[in-house]
Amino acid sequence: MTVTTQTRRGALGIFAAATAAFTFGAPAQAQVDFSGQTIEWIIPFGTGGGSDTWARFNAPFLSKHLPGNPTVVVVNEPGGGSTRGTNLFTQRARPDGLTILGTSGSTQFPYLLGDPRVRYEYQDWSVVMVGPTGGVAYVSPSTGVESIDDVANLQGQRLVYASQGATSLDLVPMLAFKLLELDVNYVFGFGGRGDGRLAFERGEVNIDYQTSSAFISNVTPLVEEGKAVPLMSWGVLDEDGNPQRDPTFPDLPILEEVYEMVHGEAPSGPMYDAYKAFNTAGFAAQKMVVLPEGASDELIETYRAAWRDVFADPDYQATFEDALGSYGQVTDRGADALFTAGTNIDPEVRSMVVEMLAAEYNVRLGD
Repeated sequence: MTVTTQTRRGALGIFAAATAAFTFGAPAQAQVDFSGQTIEWIIPFGTGGGSDTWARFNAPFLSKHLPGNPTVVVVNEPGGGSTRGTNLFTQRARPDGLTILGTSGSTQFPYLLGDPRVRYEYQDWSVVMVGPTGGVAYVSPSTGVESIDDVANLQGQRLVYASQGATSLDLVPMLAFKLLELDVNYVFGFGGRGDGRLAFERGEVNIDYQTSSAFISNVTPLVEEGKAVPLMSWGVLDEDGNPQRDPTFPDLPILEEVYEMVHGEAPSGPMYDAYKAFNTAGFAAQKMVVLPEGASDELIETYRAAWRDVFADPDYQATFEDALGSYGQVTDRGADALFTAGTNIDPEVRSMVVEMLAAEYNVRLGD
């Protein structure tokens, strides 16, 4: 596995240019025809989580705009914090366009950290779409928290969180909770965030997080019923790389605001640097659609052209925000830019996080 390193400033510069970059078109679409074919969209997570929700929303539009209108079937392959399904994709997918992979920050993180379970190489793949997203942390009202104003009440409580694994996208809330000095017991081994939410609903855990799409569709009803209390979102980055409130959840504070509420000052230091780095890789460049190694230029362009048509589809534009939130999906050069940002890491940040995981959670990764 080869992971190129770069500074956070470089990654943020790429991110800032990405949204504008995606509008530059590629050459005219080549003659590829999927008539009568079935395309398997591998999602290396269980059903009901953010990646599953994202793929199932997008699949009918992709079917509509690929030449020949193939059937696009979402295939869930959970396990190993998403490494199992991704490894299977690497081993089995042929470069014929009939198998695509949807990755997440939970797929990027093991790769960035050098997890020995990883048998995939991002640089071998061709990215055709990237979907930035956000996320929301929330707690059970059994904690005594009725609103974000009560967040200080969480300190000193024993909190329980259902995690896919320490190297999954759950690393972002783990770093956030650590910054807030919350006492959280992590129960590892859940197949996806959807499983974590179900554990929350059963009362087995009392703190959770979901990506924006899953929060909108599955947690908002719990909030309305008084069974969940939103704490904060992970926010978005402005053009200068500064954290801002998530436009999908404008009334929710971000980690930086909550930290200041609890500690009386802005966050800083190596742990906050790690949180920022993985927040960028995990959310600004969170969800990617890739083709396997060996995909031809004409096949890559066929998929990118289809995504351009999806984004321009009036039905997509009318329903996208309610389903997935206020995040612009990108293709072409914008996707390339975010792909670079999401698959590279500062070596000092990587080393610090690997050492923390080993010392505090007995999670030991390969070099």
